[in-house]
Amino acid sequence: MTQYFLSLPHNSDEEPTMESMDPAELQQMMAEVGAFNTALQEAGAFRFAGGLHPPSTATTVDATGDGPEFTPGPFVKADEYLGGFWVIEADNDDDAIEWTKQASRALRSRVEVRALQEAPAA
Repeated sequence: MTQYFLSLPHNSDEEPTMESMDPAELQQMMAEVGAFNTALQEAGAFRFAGGLHPPSTATTVDATGDGPEFTPGPFVKADEYLGGFWVIEADNDDDAIEWTKQASRALRSRVEVRALQEAPAA
């Protein structure tokens, strides 16, 4: 089976977090995401998932020179950023897209899906 990365974009101007959401809306969304996660687990498709803090909390590390350099913030400035993700397994792209549609409904948001690269055959 192929592993797929489902990513959740967020608006950089807002940097939304669970703390900034309406509590009732958050509770409903978390229930729907919980049901989605349960469906993934029951199908054997769930590998792992997580939510990320906003880019303003990031530190970029560059250890390619003589010594490491640390820069507060993300390494790329963008209109949107990765706010959360799932890694799932699916037999093919169509099955992965079906899971992604369910994730999008649960989150009431766009969700991007891409296959993870596999090592080339020796």
